[in-house]
Amino acid sequence: MADTKLNKSSKPHFAEASRGRATTMADLMKSAQINFVKVSKGETLSGTVTKLTSSEILVDIGAKTECMVLEKDKRILRSLLSSLKLGDSVSVYVLNAESDFGNPVVSLRRFNDDRVWGKLEDLQKKKEQVDILVDDATKGGFLVSTKDGVSGFLPNSQAVFLENAEGLVGKTIKASVIELSRQAKKIIFSQKQGASSEDFEKAIKTLKQNDKITTTISNVAPFGIFTLIKTKDDAVVEGFVHISEISWEKIAAVPETFKQGDTIEAQILHFDKDSQRINLSIKQLIKDPFEEKLKSYKTDQKVTGVVSKVLSSGVLVNLSEGIEGFIKKEKIPPTVKLNEGSAVNATVLEVDTRKHRVILVPVLTEKPIGYR
Repeated sequence: MADTKLNKSSKPHFAEASRGRATTMADLMKSAQINFVKVSKGETLSGTVTKLTSSEILVDIGAKTECMVLEKDKRILRSLLSSLKLGDSVSVYVLNAESDFGNPVVSLRRFNDDRVWGKLEDLQKKKEQVDILVDDATKGGFLVSTKDGVSGFLPNSQAVFLENAEGLVGKTIKASVIELSRQAKKIIFSQKQGASSEDFEKAIKTLKQNDKITTTISNVAPFGIFTLIKTKDDAVVEGFVHISEISWEKIAAVPETFKQGDTIEAQILHFDKDSQRINLSIKQLIKDPFEEKLKSYKTDQKVTGVVSKVLSSGVLVNLSEGIEGFIKKEKIPPTVKLNEGSAVNATVLEVDTRKHRVILVPVLTEKPIGYR
């Protein structure tokens, strides 16, 4: 009797099931089936970080099992561990659809690259500084890297180091991004861009024109010497000695005696506020040897020399003791040909003490027609 009542009371239940619910185990399983994401090698899929340790990173992409992140590059791994947290949304690149353990194997390298380069591009636009590690010193500058593992270069001309270059390896400094190309994997840093005009004005307040200072060579270029000047307030300002201010004699190249890291003495010529640089001179600390030599040349004096160079504006003449003479083109008669190596007799027209040059006119045996 009890069984009959149970069956009667159960009829409405089965009747309801037959109207809207599964009546077989197969139907029940079918209705409860979850649509898992199908994973294929080479795909890029979105997911969520579910585990984050130094030994294991797992990402849920909606597959049957969580993805295992495989990154052999330790710098990328360090970057991920320092920037991600549980629950973060990421995009993964599928390396293997299913490992021996049944998990998809994925990489976060592309995701990390997008994040890191995007951050650097943003810093460049805002002209903000970032911490960089000095990995190595080269002749032209320093190989550096960010904490996210991006390698870059800091040229000597953009550095403000006072120490020996090799001693900087392993140190962390602040710098700005001045050039960036993700396609070429190229990034150039500068320690100078972050300085404002107010910083420069403050740094040079204890310095004056014609001051004699001691400065450290930071870079030697074909056109001059870049230096670093430490002020009384411990600020560091860039200095520059143009090749024409190294020696009173004309030189075609910076002497090899000037090397990066060496300290030299120089005189302040003027402050270049646009470039935030102090222009210096080495030769101004030495008495001009040409002053005495030029005193021996007087107006209308007859001299002899050898043509050293023919220019479009005239010819240069090598006089005694390295003194240079110059004959303007319009002072050379059409019938007279002066070539390099030609001997010439001339008369002193003027002594240019600023250019260390004696202005000459050729001695003429007769005045040609049209000569002035």
